[in-house]
Amino acid sequence: MNLSAQLQWLPSKRRAQISIAIFTLLNLAACGGNSTTGSTDNAAEQAVPPDTMLTALNAPGSAPGSAAPPADQATLIPFANEEGAALTVSTTGSIDKNNAFFKAFGNGRSCATCHQESQGWSISPDSLQVRFAQSNGDDPVFRLVDGANSPNALVASIDQKRLAYSMLLTKGLIRVGLAVPADAEFTLVKADDPYGYASAKELSLFRRPMPTTNLKFLSTVMWDGRETFADARSNLCIRNSRPLQCFSSTDFDLLHQSNSAVTGHAQAAQGLTAAEQRSIVDFEKTLFTAQVSSLVAGNLTDAGARGGPAELAKNNFYFGINDLDVGDYVTGAPFDRNVMNMFTNWRGLDRPTPPNPPVQGRPQQPPQPPTAINIVRASIARGEQIFNNKPFNIRGVAGFNDELRLPLQRATCASCHSVGNVGSHSVPRLFNTGVSDASLRTPDMPLYTLRNKLTGETVETTDPGSAMATGKWKDIGRFKVPSLRAIESRSPYFHNGGMVEISDVVRFYDRRFNMGLTPQEIIDLTEFLKVL
Repeated sequence: MNLSAQLQWLPSKRRAQISIAIFTLLNLAACGGNSTTGSTDNAAEQAVPPDTMLTALNAPGSAPGSAAPPADQATLIPFANEEGAALTVSTTGSIDKNNAFFKAFGNGRSCATCHQESQGWSISPDSLQVRFAQSNGDDPVFRLVDGANSPNALVASIDQKRLAYSMLLTKGLIRVGLAVPADAEFTLVKADDPYGYASAKELSLFRRPMPTTNLKFLSTVMWDGRETFADARSNLCIRNSRPLQCFSSTDFDLLHQSNSAVTGHAQAAQGLTAAEQRSIVDFEKTLFTAQVSSLVAGNLTDAGARGGPAELAKNNFYFGINDLDVGDYVTGAPFDRNVMNMFTNWRGLDRPTPPNPPVQGRPQQPPQPPTAINIVRASIARGEQIFNNKPFNIRGVAGFNDELRLPLQRATCASCHSVGNVGSHSVPRLFNTGVSDASLRTPDMPLYTLRNKLTGETVETTDPGSAMATGKWKDIGRFKVPSLRAIESRSPYFHNGGMVEISDVVRFYDRRFNMGLTPQEIIDLTEFLKVL
């Protein structure tokens, strides 16, 4: 029986129901015990494999105390999602709620306002709708500066607030207001903004908050890289770039970004102190988040698998590790497309189990069919190999076809998501895969017509991407390669929340690059991405 047939017994609605049940059990499990005193049937302990608990990082810590925390409180227990549960661990052994990350500034916002553990350290529309209802639209996340579709929106009544914050409530999008750079190679010809605000002085760019976890594997800060700073004195340089592109450390970038967020999103009159900046960045860098269990595949460290956040934290990273253009900057090894290897031990689990040795006087027993859970696990393992090895041609991708060696036009998913068992990119290289093209525009998105000052060429886009930082025509529509870990917790996807399900993302790239995925391959690749 193939996977699609097996999964008929667990439709998406049923998964959501089970997910709610798991969430309830996890919160109940937090009452009256911890990881050392709780009974063996403690639901939280059962949901977290022993080797993915915080103790696996050789740091002291325990499960939560006597009360179930609110959804935005870091707890070191799994948070349920539609496919199972995700877990965050910290290399310090605990999550310090007194950290400046959780401190309210200016308009009442903290970093945690838009970066919540329960949603993969981002925010989800479902949660935002609950917060809106509970606060009558007065929760700090609902602020005109960037939570609203326009800073001039009317918010006197609850209905006006619901309309004003519709992009946040339906797609989890924050409005980023940026001016067209004065020295840009292009001009704004037309702004078709359904909210009547955008102009060359300030384009409205609607983007998902990036997760503040797994930052060990970060090379580019912000979707458009505007908080990734050039530094000619640095030795962090992209090989073969002409002119040579060198960058400051991500630590420097994150310190600057934390201050920008507080003075911008939180509208603080004064910036952070140096100590507060350091506190926030150091806190963020301790966090590792990944899917830890699956409703259909079970424990993601069973049977030799290496899922979960503790295993994730062990992965190596440095600038230029496994670069798709020139290989590894440190070891000199050529690029290795086999970047994902967490579920290799699950290969072939869908094969029938051989029968026991025959017993004299008894008939030969037939092979035993695979269990439902092993069918799913084998699908995940196949999806991992599709990610690594399914070849397709990359055409028309700015940042790829125009800047990398021609032989690299034949690629796999791993060519861009090249950091081992993470899926990020190890250097600040941004790509335009067409996500902000006018052809994909939805009626709730602004559409901008830009004209090249030199050639007169025009392009329509919902978001110019990194061109708003660099001013360069070639950078229009280019965005960073995001990490893939814990993506199930932070739907919707892409910078603009344009895809709701992981399967939507897979089908988008299948069409975009004519990958030729079979229906079974789409299922396999989707199941793999769900458990990251």
